[in-house]
Amino acid sequence: MNRTPALALAAVFALSAGAAMARDEAPAKKAETEKCYGVAKAGHNDCKAGAGTSCAGTSKVDYQGDAWKKVAKGTCTSIKTPNGTGSLTPKA
Repeated sequence: MNRTPALALAAVFALSAGAAMARDEAPAKKAETEKCYGVAKAGHNDCKAGAGTSCAGTSKVDYQGDAWKKVAKGTCTSIKTPNGTGSLTPKA
């Protein structure tokens, strides 16, 4: 008796069951972020960067104090730039 079709069918069932279980798992937890002011390079801010800008990518100078970028929560104030460290509030 040829067992190849039965083994192939069993393998297909095992793979489809594994795929179904993988779909049922909770999605990966999204990393928490915070706005960090004064760390974005010119044109690389995430959104509103003070007067004369509207949204993402509109900051005019590197490390603009009122331009923010999303960073991993808890890391902002440890980011070093030529103008000091990142800030959780806009810099003048």
